[in-house]
Amino acid sequence: MTVRSPREADARSFVTRLECGRCGTTADPTKEAHLCAACAGPLLVRYDLERVASTARRDVLDGRPQTLWRYRELLPLDEPARAVSLGEGVTPLYQLPTLGRKLGLRRLLIKDEGLLPTGTFKARGAAAGVSRARELGVTTIALPTAGNAGSAWAAYGARAGIDVVVVMPASTPEVIQRECASYGARVYLVDGSIADAGAIVKRAVAEHGWYDASTLKEPYRIEGKKTMGFELAEQLGWRLPDVIVYPTGGGVGLIGMWKAFDELRAVGWLPAGAKRPRFVAAQAAGCAPIVKAFREGKDEGEAWPDPKTVAAGLRVPKALGDFLVLRILRGSGGAAVEVSDERILEMMKAIGAGEGVLACPEGAAAFDAAYQLRQAGAIREDDEVVVFNTGTGMKYVEQLQGDPPRRIRADELVPCVEGSRGTV
Repeated sequence: MTVRSPREADARSFVTRLECGRCGTTADPTKEAHLCAACAGPLLVRYDLERVASTARRDVLDGRPQTLWRYRELLPLDEPARAVSLGEGVTPLYQLPTLGRKLGLRRLLIKDEGLLPTGTFKARGAAAGVSRARELGVTTIALPTAGNAGSAWAAYGARAGIDVVVVMPASTPEVIQRECASYGARVYLVDGSIADAGAIVKRAVAEHGWYDASTLKEPYRIEGKKTMGFELAEQLGWRLPDVIVYPTGGGVGLIGMWKAFDELRAVGWLPAGAKRPRFVAAQAAGCAPIVKAFREGKDEGEAWPDPKTVAAGLRVPKALGDFLVLRILRGSGGAAVEVSDERILEMMKAIGAGEGVLACPEGAAAFDAAYQLRQAGAIREDDEVVVFNTGTGMKYVEQLQGDPPRRIRADELVPCVEGSRGTV
């Protein structure tokens, strides 16, 4: 990276290289890079962790603002002070006792990413990805999306003064389509899946020279997503839970958290012997390529032929980093679980009516995956289980559950009826 004066030492990036997650080939982090030149695998950012450990003890976080940039030593910017930010802060982690009793889990916690800018965890990846793209001199970003990534990158692109081109399936919730356009992005719809949108973006990038921000086709989105792991460890007092259940489409957040925990151990912020949580990937039954590969003992998934589910973020027929996800699931002693759309909608209602949390369909799928594993005995009653709700249900107004409102006259008394709290 760029050599700086001693006064600027605190602002320097600790990045040393980009490294292929499949074959280990390295690339220059000071230049724009996408997939591995040797095998087309995803590139991961590597840091000088020994130098981080020697210069930044854990208490360096004391007094820093409650944003993901508090972990700047383990983020890829040359100048963290110039990060593109919309105030992306630390999301809450708290217990759900009512839902926990219904699911048979005494220590059920939610990490609610729906409270981030743009209402989704995708803001983390966009914050890091757009910030680094601006440092690299990028002027136009293009990406395919199942929905929320498009709106996040559009918002952060607007903040950075970078043009954003978004291609999404026509089945993407209309509110997300409009949201992307409201941030000034050029939005295009395609009949088909995110894979079809990706093919269009690939051709457009080659023709126009735009920056390809497709999932794992640039190295920096995952660096923003991994801050979920940093926050979780810090919020739990620098320890990790027994189980993490994560809704998995592209799987970047899951890969990122695994990477985060490894980095925290290497720099001494987590004890070297700290337990490793079991990771659970939750997918929709109508698009479950990672579940299928996990059950069949395969190292990589196959493209799902006709992806259909109410959970738009899980409608990913083939994840570029699925081999990494499968490696993590097996390495952690975890699991992959599929959830029907019917159960997703039932769980959305149960979470909302029982706990006051407006979960997105993807988050609801993760809660049902936890329930299935508890019923099967794969999760114990006293296990500490953290479920990630990756977005607000307000992004999915078509799928919000509950009894319809009843019209009454102005002079009529509100009838006394028993309410419905949702069942699991």
